[in-house]
This record gives sequence, C-alpha cells and structure tokens, in this order.
Amino acid sequence: VVEDLVGDLLNLNRSLLVNNFFPVLQPAIGVGSAFEGWSPRENDVVYRLLIPMKPPRGHAFHLELGSAGEMLARGSCIRVELECTCMGGWLVEDMLCFLHRPKEELRRNQSPSLLRTLCTGSYLDVEKTALWFHHFVRSAWVVVPGSHHYDLRVHPSSRSCKLQLTRTNASRRTLVIEMMFGVQQDDSDIFLSSENTEAIFTPSTMWSQSCAVAEVKFFRHMARHVPDNSVHLKCLQLYARILVGTGFSTYALKTAVMHLLTSTPLSGWRRRDFLLRLEDILRYLRCCLEKKRLNHFFLGNERVPEEIILPSYFRMAEPLNLFQRLAQDPAAHAQALREFVELRDR
Repeated sequence: VVEDLVGDLLNLNRSLLVNNFFPVLQPAIGVGSAFEGWSPRENDVVYRLLIPMKPPRGHAFHLELGSAGEMLARGSCIRVELECTCMGGWLVEDMLCFLHRPKEELRRNQSPSLLRTLCTGSYLDVEKTALWFHHFVRSAWVVVPGSHHYDLRVHPSSRSCKLQLTRTNASRRTLVIEMMFGVQQDDSDIFLSSENTEAIFTPSTMWSQSCAVAEVKFFRHMARHVPDNSVHLKCLQLYARILVGTGFSTYALKTAVMHLLTSTPLSGWRRRDFLLRLEDILRYLRCCLEKKRLNHFFLGNERVPEEIILPSYFRMAEPLNLFQRLAQDPAAHAQALREFVELRDR
C-alpha cells in the first residue's frame, strides 16, 4: 500500500511538472528497518523511502564529496550546472537554451531554471527541495488514486517529507511515511541523501553520504541465502525493541549483525540456534565496546556481497570506526559500557 501510494504520487509529479525544471523524481526505494524486515515497533512503524532525483533538461548534477579522506562524508554538496541545449540553432524538445538565449526571452517564454528555484547559489538546497515537495503533496493529494481512503496530515520537516495517513473507515488505521531525497553516486548503491544528521546544525546545502540503499539490498541478499526459518531478523528485532528508550545505537546493533552474518555459517541461524545467536550478538558487541572499535560494514570490508555496488574507494578504504567517539572520550566509553550492562541484564 505504501509503495503504491508513493508511486502514484511520484507519477503525478512527473506528469504535472513535465514543462518545468524541477528535479526529475525516480521511483522510490524503501529503506530502513520497515523494509529490511526488523522494525522494532510493530504498531508504530515508520515507512522510510528514498526518492532518487535526476537533473531536469538543460541541467547537470555534480557531486562534491566532503574533504579528502573523509569517508561517509556528511559535508557533501550537489552543484547544479546549466548545460547547452543548442543543436545547430535548433531547439531541443521545444526548450530554450538557458546559456545562450536572451534573459528577457527566457523570462517571457520559459519556466525558471532549477538554479533560480531550489538552489542556494550554485548548490541544490535540501530545505528548499523538501518545502517544494511539501507544497506539491498538499496541492496534488486530492487527485492521487486512492487518496479518498485516507485523511492526510503533513508533518513539519526541513529535510524530508513526513506524511501521516489515517484510514477514513472504521479501523482508523494510521500509516506514517517519511520520504527523503537523494542523488545517486555514479552507478552505485550509495547516495547523497537529505536524511537528518547527528550534527546540531547542518547547512541547507549539505547532503549526507548514505548507505541506506546498500543496507536494504544486503538484507534482501541474505533473505535469499539463509535457511527458510532463519532467526537473524528476529534477533535484530528483539534487541532493537530492548534498545528503545536507551542511548545505545540501533545502527551499531545492525552493523554487528551484518558482520556476524558474513563471518559465520548461515546454517547456524536456524530457529533452534536462536539463543546461541543472541549470545553471539551480545558477545560481539561487548568485544567491540572493550576495544572501542566497531568497523563500518561497507568500508574496507572484503566480505560485502558482490551484488552490492559500491564506489571503488569504499572497498579499498581503511575501515571506518563507528566507535571512534568512544576511543576519544573516556566518559562516553564508560557510559556506553553501563548501557551495555543494562542491555545484557534486561
């Protein structure tokens, strides 16, 4: 239902804005725990989807990653550049060239370029993009097929579009959907994404390098190779539920499980092995905490399945320590150890 509704919304966006110069929205990709199969809150699921964007006609996107050596760069930008659409004096698809036609003619006869609508300077602005899509959803919702079955509420969000859909029938069932925006890095499963960062302040032209698509592909890959009654998702879901309300990161937990899935026999994840695998996960996390080191799954890891497409430097990179802050901050390390003891004793 979620993917159908979002798909209809995006199809409508493409058809209504065909003569404008906004980002061209591609089919959404479900990401996060709800689509990986281990959502910790079965009755309070947030369906997160990444909407890939391509440049409109006459425009190009240039990805500028964070400073050299900064893996999973959070200070990345998407520079927008105008491209010539002249071909021997003929118009391309009835479009005036933004670079070579007089400004007055462009102003009178053509919608403004992306640089003038959703950019700050030469860079695509996350907040302007999210606000543009908010306005579109509000205005177009009534003509989305099936929309009459739901009451729509758009929640405020500066870097994504959050929708709450409530069924109009007696069940009053509620769906919560968060749509983020991203630009694909080359042909890989890595995107520059609008998703929120841990930073207190993130400039609106900054995009985060995201592995969310690679992660959901990993769990789909595992679903095809684990035994039919595999408990890897049940293990992850159980511990994620326990972690709700604590300071311990569910991303660290998920990373630990991904490492274990690629370093232990998959035949050992059957239902009868449930308690043993729960113990393995705790043991692995305890070891990582004691060493103050948990390697990011996709950077410098030769065990990443080949079907997951990564930039070449990801595979050649030195492993990135997700527990680097613990190595630098004794107080944070002591707190993490206390939280782990609480987790173990629950």
